[in-house]
Amino acid sequence: MKACINNQQIRHYNKCVLLELLYRVKRANKSTLARLAQISIPAVSNILEELEREKRVLNVEDEKQTRGHSSGTWLISPEGDWTLCLNVTPTSIESQLANTCLSPKGEFERFAISAPDPQALLAEIEKCWHRHRKLWPDRTINLALAIHGQVDPVTGVSQTMPQAPWKSPVEVKYLLEEKLGIRVMVDNDCVMLALAEKWQNTERDRDFCVINVDYGIGSSFVINDQVYRGSLYGSGQIGHTIIAPDGVVCDCGRYGCLETVASLSALKKQARVWLKTQPPTTGLNPETVTTAQLIDAWERGEPWVRNWVDNSANAIGLSLYNLLNILNINQILFYGRSCAFGTTWLNTIMRQIGFNPFDHGDTSRARSTQIGFGTLTQVEQVLGIGYLYIEAQLALMRQVK
Repeated sequence: MKACINNQQIRHYNKCVLLELLYRVKRANKSTLARLAQISIPAVSNILEELEREKRVLNVEDEKQTRGHSSGTWLISPEGDWTLCLNVTPTSIESQLANTCLSPKGEFERFAISAPDPQALLAEIEKCWHRHRKLWPDRTINLALAIHGQVDPVTGVSQTMPQAPWKSPVEVKYLLEEKLGIRVMVDNDCVMLALAEKWQNTERDRDFCVINVDYGIGSSFVINDQVYRGSLYGSGQIGHTIIAPDGVVCDCGRYGCLETVASLSALKKQARVWLKTQPPTTGLNPETVTTAQLIDAWERGEPWVRNWVDNSANAIGLSLYNLLNILNINQILFYGRSCAFGTTWLNTIMRQIGFNPFDHGDTSRARSTQIGFGTLTQVEQVLGIGYLYIEAQLALMRQVK
C-alpha cells in the first residue's frame, strides 16, 4: 500500500519549486513567486524564511517598492560556487563565466585551439580556467563542459569525439578534478542546448527537441521537462540514422548515415571533390574551402551548392519525420552553423517532414507542430551546460528521507 504524502514532504517539494523558479527568473517578490508556484503567500513566506536560514536564498530591499511588495526581492544566495561554462571541440573553446544563480559574469569568449592529443585539449581547458581564476581569486569556480560527440555524464568520460585526431576515450572529469581540485561536470553539446532551452526559454514546451546541424548532426530530447539520455547515454544520435545504405562510410563505421549527406563536413567534402574538376575561375581552393565560403556561395545562388544544400535539407527532414513521429514531439528547434542557410533550408526540411499525422489542425499553440530556429544567444547557449549543477542540486533536495 502506497504511503500518503505528509505535510513535511509537500513543504520540501515546494522548497524545490521556489528554488527552481528563482534560478529561472533570477529575482522575484513573494507575490510573483506565489503566483508562479500556485502557492499561498503565507506559505511562500514560511518557505523563503526557511531557505534563508539555510543560506540558499537572500532577501534584498527593492528600490521600487510598491504597495503590497514591501518585503523586498528574493534571489539565490550569491555566496555559493561560480561555474565556468565551456563548449569544447578539438579546434575551439567557447567560454562564459556564471555566478551562483547562473547569470553571466565577464565577457563571452570564443578562441581557436590546437589539440593534437587529449593532453593538449585538457591543457587548453586548464589554461582557460586559470585565466578566470586569476580574475576572481576569492571565488571557487567549478567547470561545466559541453563536449562534441558521445559522452558519459556519470563518469565524465568523452567516449568519442568525431573531430578529434584520437579515437580513444578521455577521462575528462577525473583528470581535471585531480589537476584543479574543483568539481567538474561533463555532457554532450546538444544536451547543453536542451538545458539552455529548458531553463532560459519561457516559450518552449515540456516536450521538445533541439537539432544541432553543424560539423556533424546531433539532437537532444526533453520529455516531460527532463532531458532523455538513454541507458547508454546515446539518445539523440540522429546523425547516425541510415538514409542511404549504399552511401559513403561514416566515422561510426556504417554506411549512409545522415551525417555523411547533410552535415557541414559532408557539404565541404562534396565541395572539395567538385572544385577539383572545375577551372580556377571559381575562386575557391578545394583544399581550404570553408563553411563561410559555402554559405556565401549559397547566398549568391550558386547552383552547385544550392543543389547540395537542398538535398541535405531533404535528408534531414526525412530522418526527422520518421524519428519524431515515434516520439510524438511537436516542437523542434534548430541550432548550428547550417542555420545560416536560412528559411529556404528550413522550409525544405519542413516540407519533407510534412505534417504530424496526429496533428489534426489544432490551432492552439500548445498542441500544434512548431518547427523553427532556436533564438537563444550564444551566451545563453553556453550557459546551458551550467544548469547541470542546478539540476543535480535540485535532484538531491527532492530525495525526501
